[in-house]
Order: sequence, then structure tokens, then C-alpha cells
Amino acid sequence: MVVEGNIGAGKTSLVKRLAEDYGAKPVFERFEQNPFLEKFYQQPERYALSLEMSFLADRYDQLKKEVQTRDMFYPFMVADYYLMKSLIFSRNTLAEDEYKLYSHLFHIIHASLPKPDLYVYLHQEVKQLMWNIQTRGRDYEKAITPEYLESIQEGYFHFFRQQSGIRILILDTREVDFVHNEDDYQRLLDTLFRREYAEGVTRCSLRPL
Repeated sequence: MVVEGNIGAGKTSLVKRLAEDYGAKPVFERFEQNPFLEKFYQQPERYALSLEMSFLADRYDQLKKEVQTRDMFYPFMVADYYLMKSLIFSRNTLAEDEYKLYSHLFHIIHASLPKPDLYVYLHQEVKQLMWNIQTRGRDYEKAITPEYLESIQEGYFHFFRQQSGIRILILDTREVDFVHNEDDYQRLLDTLFRREYAEGVTRCSLRPL
């Protein structure tokens, strides 16, 4: 299972909780180790290609190793990102000519990785994302703007419209706090594990009636 979402959507928090409650093997993106991340937020045009290339290499290397060394003692694996994240973000950060080259390289690499059983996208409004980002207080995220988050969100939806042969679940988490509210978390679990989803895109709301 893959849990994706915009910056500040709560994907890492959810993966941690799922791993603890179900004994699943968690896979976390190693974004804080990227030497270009802070530089990119300060000078995006100068460091965009370096950032995206380094993320692509590291994400592929990590996912490849995790998939090849699956432990039989874990019932399933849950990750807070998938390689497609590289293509989604690069589409918004790279110049057109750079993106064409990057996309060509990406698809060569991506073809060697298996598809996730379920791709979960946590949808949250930009205003709440900004609040979440400011609350956690990472210095290198201070330059993130609502416009940037909106462009990333549109990148995900553009990606979803083009996909086939994969189960994608878009969860509307607006007005929901699955990290601190147990009722919200239980509704999320019910949506994830007690329903069957066909290939294609399914939209669900976690907001209480």
C-alpha cells in the first residue's frame, strides 16, 4: 500500500500509525537527507533539476531494495510515497525542456518497479496544509507558498486522470483529524480495509455525516 498526498497532508503520520497497529513494514521517504532540498526552496530555478534527479535516484534505490527484501514476518508493506511522486513534482518544478528529458529517464526506471496494491491519496485543502506546515516548523519549508501547493495538487489530479491498471483511492480528509481523533481514524481504517476497490479512481469522503 502507498499513502500519498500533498506536503503536510499527514501521510507519514498515517503510515506510522498503520505500521504500529497492523505490524506492517513501513517505508519512509528520506527527504531530509537530500542536500538540495533547502537550496531549492530558496532558489528553485537554480536547483530544481538537481533536486529532482537526486530524489529520483534515491527513491528508486530505496523502493527497489525494499521490494526485493520483503520480510515474511510483515503482513504487508506501507510506504509514504511512491516513485510517481518524482514525476508529479518535477512537472511543476522543471523547465519544459528539462522535464521532457527527465520524464524520458523516469519512465525507463519506473517500468522496473511493481505497482502498489492500493494507491491512497489524502486530499486536504491548501489552507489546512499551510497550517500543518507552519505548525511542524521545518526551516526549509518556510518558503512554501499556497500557489506551490495548489500546483502540486493539480499535478496529482493530472496524474490520476492518466492512470489505468491501478487502484487509486482519493480520500477527502477535509475537516478530519485522523492523527488526534480516534473516530476519524477508525472511519479511515474502515474505508481502507473493509471495502473492495476496482482498478481506476475511487473517491471517498471521511467527513462525518
